[in-house]
Amino acid sequence: MKYCRYLLYGLLAILVGGCGQTVKESLKVQPALKSTTGADKSVVILPFADYSYADDLETAYRRNMSITENLTDQLVSNSFHVSVQEDVFGYLVSQDIINIVAYEDKSSSTLNDELRDEWSPTMKAHLQRYINLSKKRRAGSKPVLDSPGTHALTQQEVVKIGRHFGADYIVRGRIVEYKTRHDPSWSPLKKGVLTFITGATSKLAWGNASADKYDMYGSMIAGAVWGGILGSNAEWPWEQDKADQTILGISGGDDANTIFWGAAGAEFGRLGHKSGESPQAAVQMRVWVQDAYSGDVVWTNRVDVKVSSETVFGDNQLDALFESATEKAIATLMDNFVAQAL
Repeated sequence: MKYCRYLLYGLLAILVGGCGQTVKESLKVQPALKSTTGADKSVVILPFADYSYADDLETAYRRNMSITENLTDQLVSNSFHVSVQEDVFGYLVSQDIINIVAYEDKSSSTLNDELRDEWSPTMKAHLQRYINLSKKRRAGSKPVLDSPGTHALTQQEVVKIGRHFGADYIVRGRIVEYKTRHDPSWSPLKKGVLTFITGATSKLAWGNASADKYDMYGSMIAGAVWGGILGSNAEWPWEQDKADQTILGISGGDDANTIFWGAAGAEFGRLGHKSGESPQAAVQMRVWVQDAYSGDVVWTNRVDVKVSSETVFGDNQLDALFESATEKAIATLMDNFVAQAL
């Protein structure tokens, strides 16, 4: 009884001690790590041209905002003075350089809300079709060349923007790629042991199939082969060297275990084919830096970053992957700019 009492006290202590909050903070610009490279120089960041074909305008704006925020952090870390982004955006709108477009139609938002409601599968299929049609119409009515940042600027306009904000440099860029893809790595730490065994065996035997269904068949056959090999030496569920042990009318424990584990391996191969996906965030962009007094390009470079989780236990959420990819891409570009152009 004393042990039960102590166990109860321990559980109560854990429950009481676990009533707090988990707080994780991240200050992007560390004062102790700031560089004085860009001291006394001012920068204006213009909206990036987005050629990555976002799903909708809201996604495009948030994507641009994430890039701009990381770019601002990197410039501030090098002691540059950066103009307030809302002021820059407002000035560009007032000068008819960019246009304000609503994020998305309210009808599409309402349809998305209805899609999450308790409708029948048939009704949800109809709602999804209308949502897809709405996205196609928005994509067709708003071509990529009309999105913010894709407009050409003359040197005189660049100088005018620089003079208005008292800047030394104008930073512009284009988003070439911003998408998710499957990590091509076949590391068992990323794929999982079961997926690695059946998938790698299938690829080595048959290569890449033209359809996902045939890839699944390849994984099932590979699983059956491995299961049969291991089952031929297994001692369970049938004992070896006993003629009275039968399965499907076949006598002998060896054959019975081979068939049993071969079938189990095929099922494991099917399950393994449907798992083991490791998402990867791919970000590719180019940045130009122009002299605000002459409009000349003083530096440009392009970066391609792909980020995925190191293991199956890592954070595979797309927002975290894209944040890491964007932060790494901007940091690499700005380090190159500081080292070469200043």
